[in-house]
Amino acid sequence: MKKLLLVVAAVMFVSSFTYAQSQVQSGTFFYGKDKNEGYTLNTNQGRRTVEYEITFNKPFDKKPKVVVMTTLLDAERSTQVRYNIIAKGVSRDGFVLFAEVWGDTQFNGIGGYWLAHTEE
Repeated sequence: MKKLLLVVAAVMFVSSFTYAQSQVQSGTFFYGKDKNEGYTLNTNQGRRTVEYEITFNKPFDKKPKVVVMTTLLDAERSTQVRYNIIAKGVSRDGFVLFAEVWGDTQFNGIGGYWLAHTEE
């Protein structure tokens, strides 16, 4: 009886772990002047934006929450660092990564991680 309970508990643990894994996805991003056509965060002054579509490897069962974390900024030395980066238009299939700068800020590149998850 103890062995049967142990086996059932192990199966339930593994299946719950597998289910939780399918409800979380993550990835990295890097956009820069030498890599992406239409990249404008390194030119001129004022408000400038770029948007890039991110597609999930596997669609979620329901609309996830997305967290975006910046880990790399290649900013021009003589400018202020002013920026905003968010996930817009989140759906079960993906989202749009939206980055903006303003003032005299100039980024030659911006990179980081994103994490999409559903609440249980």
